[in-house]
Order: sequence, then C-alpha cells, then structure tokens
Amino acid sequence: MGAELSTQVDADTPPETLSRRDLPAVAEFILGGKCQKIVFLCGAGISTSAGIPDFRTPGTGLYSNLQTLNLPHPEAVFDISFFRTNPQPFYTLAKSLRPGQFTPTVTHAFISLIAKKNLLHKCFTQNVDTLERTAGVPPEMLVEAHGSFAGQSCIDCHAAYPADKMKEYLLAGSVPHCEACTGLVKPDIVFFGESLPREFHMGLSSVEEADLVVVMGSSLKVYPFAALPGRARAGAVRVLINNESAGGLGVRKLAKELGWAEELEEVWKSVGGGSDKKVGTEAESSEDAEPVESIDAKVGRLTEEVERGLSVVDGWKENVMKDLSIQETRINRMVEADLRGENGEISLVDQKNLGVAATDQPTSSSENRTSLNTTVKEPEHQVKKVDGAGE
Repeated sequence: MGAELSTQVDADTPPETLSRRDLPAVAEFILGGKCQKIVFLCGAGISTSAGIPDFRTPGTGLYSNLQTLNLPHPEAVFDISFFRTNPQPFYTLAKSLRPGQFTPTVTHAFISLIAKKNLLHKCFTQNVDTLERTAGVPPEMLVEAHGSFAGQSCIDCHAAYPADKMKEYLLAGSVPHCEACTGLVKPDIVFFGESLPREFHMGLSSVEEADLVVVMGSSLKVYPFAALPGRARAGAVRVLINNESAGGLGVRKLAKELGWAEELEEVWKSVGGGSDKKVGTEAESSEDAEPVESIDAKVGRLTEEVERGLSVVDGWKENVMKDLSIQETRINRMVEADLRGENGEISLVDQKNLGVAATDQPTSSSENRTSLNTTVKEPEHQVKKVDGAGE
C-alpha cells in the first residue's frame, strides 16, 4: 500500500480497533495492554531536523538541487549502472553525508524508548545515516532496508573495505578501489538497480504480526518499502506521523499522551540531543549554541561541490574518449588488413559477419537498468494520507 493507493478515511467511519481516530486513543491502545508489538516504518523525514536533507522536499531535497547538474537524471547519483561508469558524483555528495557528523533526533530517541519499554517488534528504515543505531535501537530489531554507511565493500568481488580508509576517502571526496581486485568500492547502501538486503525479506512477517504500525517521515513512494503498511493484519492499527517536513512534534505529542515525555527527553539527551530543548515544545537553539547551517545552505553547498567534481570528471572523460578513438582507428585498420583476400578486397560475406558480430552486442545497459529498477523506483503519484490517526 504505497502513497498512490492510500486514501484518507472518512471521519464518520468508526475505527475498528481504536476508540477514536486521534493520538490520545493511540496512547490508550498502547497503555491498555493490547498493544504488545509495535513496528516503525521510517523515512528521510525523521532525519531532516538533524541537518540531513531528504530527497524530495521542493527546493531543499537532494533531487531538486541535483537537477541542475550534468546528470542523465537526478537519481543517477544513486544508480549502480551510472556509478560503475562515473562514481565521482556520488563520492562528492557522500563527503557531506558521511556518518559521525550528525546526532539522533527526538524521533530516533522515541523509537529507542519504545524498545526500552519492550514494545518494539521491528524498526524498518529507509535511511542510510545509521542514526537508529546511534540512538540505541537494538540491532536485532533494526532493518536497514536500503543499507547504510555502517559498512563498505567492493562492488565486484564483494570484499570488505577497511572503515578507516573509507573515512579518509569520504573526507577527501575521492573514489576508493578494492585492495584485492582494484574494483570500485562503495558504502553498503542499496542503489537503484540493486537488490534489497536479505534482512528486509526475512523481516516482512514482523509487519504481519504487529499490533501497531507507525509510519514516520516517509512519502511511501519507493517500492517495495512502500508496500509494507499493506501487510498489516486486519484489526492492526496504522498511524501516520508525517507533515510536509516531519520532525519531532508528533512523537512528542504521543509521548506526552503516554506519560513518557520526560523519559523521552532523557533518552534523547543520552544519545547527544535534547540538552537545550523543552519537553512538549519544538526544539529551539540556546543562545550559547553554535549556529546550525540551514538545510538550504547545506544542499546548495553540496550542489556546488558535485558540480565542481563533475567538471573534473568531464575533462577526464574527454581525454579518455580521445584515446579510445585513436585505439578504435588502429583496430579497424588491423581488422581490415586481416580481412583482405589475395586480391586486396574485403569479401561481402566477411563484411556481413562483421556487422552481425557488432549488432549482437548490447548497445547500452539502459534497457537492463530499466528492468532492474522497476521493482525499486517510485511511481509518480500524488501522496495521500495513510488511514489511521495522524497528528
């Protein structure tokens, strides 16, 4: 059940499980003892208040800003086929998205609090920023559906790559190569055209077993993740906490209804946040706090860095194409010499055979890439609200 299949439930339609369609009723359900298994489905919106830009927010999302760059399409920076031919744009971008420079949001802390209450059944996340790990979500309850920056490996031989060396390359915005086979190395995040991790498929039954499914910060446009809410059993409660830019306000309201507001702030503070925040209000920076770079400025800077990186790559590609052209001319001359008969002419049969050999080769990988991506890329549909209690 993705965004295009979701409809807002009529207010006159009585809920099947809850007493009402509001957050207090959700809190009553959790505290009443009937809710023992909570599953979270998290998207980029829960990390934007940590300073990490999402992908689709107009004007500030990564895709919106990458449209100005010399890419076949904005998503190409996360496309495995494009990465194989030109990895530099991704690494220029990854330099400013690397882990270690961001701290968990209050939403991450809320998931951790639910785990401490022994109510967390599973947390599926589309995010690759590792903030769920940093917030203390138990590894056995976490499914990083699109992988994460926590590991890195060769895309050819799949050998693991040292984390300390990867950090050096990320800081430099440079492209690392495998020490075993010299293949390209990338973080263990899932690109368009790659399969989702085994843990995702093994965890699907968790959604079917859930008493409560909470969707936070996701547009539900990327499949197969977008289909997860539809796997909930009949009678299970589904809640969407998601505004134009999802932050911590929704989980704070729910924590307050549960009587866990102070505990939530304590958990958040313990993982690096919340020291200058007030319970029940949106986060405000203290006067002594260092100014935080706006998301607009950060993404704009990322765009400039990627553009500079691409200009270097374009120059390199031009030189490579010249070399290839020279080599092709030499090869053609050699082939022509080999095909000449005693009379010095190329036979018609040889020309046909040569042509067939050429046309039998794939002319582009775009067709294969399209077929691989059909299970992953998002359909263009208007986002509609998931049924359940929203903010």
